[in-house]
Amino acid sequence: MRNQLDRLLAAYCSPTLAGLKPASLVSCDRTLYPDLPRRLRDYRTAFAPRGVRFEIVCACRERYLLLVYHRARLARRLGEADVRCMLRSFGYAPGQLLEALLWQLKRRMAQGGSFPHEIGLFLGYPIEDVVGFIRNAGRGCKLCGYWKVYGDAEAAAALFDRLERVCRAVTKRIEQGETLLEVFAVA
Repeated sequence: MRNQLDRLLAAYCSPTLAGLKPASLVSCDRTLYPDLPRRLRDYRTAFAPRGVRFEIVCACRERYLLLVYHRARLARRLGEADVRCMLRSFGYAPGQLLEALLWQLKRRMAQGGSFPHEIGLFLGYPIEDVVGFIRNAGRGCKLCGYWKVYGDAEAAAALFDRLERVCRAVTKRIEQGETLLEVFAVA
């Protein structure tokens, strides 16, 4: 069962664990991972020295939404002037620390209704792609990969390729019997 969680995290969170993205979001089926909160303790302990956090940002009867993030990188990303400005437009108070921003994101997720699309800012998506997605209701993008691209499709395609190569490489090592902790040398 441990390897199954490692495979899931390898497939969806390797770019964050490898330092290529500030955060990744993965949906965890509660029937497959009913004890996820307890199981995350080992990952939290092992990855804490590298500044990586594992936080359940939403839980319902069917699934957990798990945010895996590099604390310093995410704080830096959310501190960018254009990102702060856009977050303000979603009701986030200016000058908040990372923990307060995450708390508000969790609160917005728990409210139900429309999914809070500003999560793309947390996940490191280019601001023009987040804005484009919201303006176009997800339609008419130039490219669809790890996110829908409305801005620089060429740069996004190159990044998507890099992210995919990392996911494949880590997943291959997990399938060969290594643990996620071994792959990232935190064991």
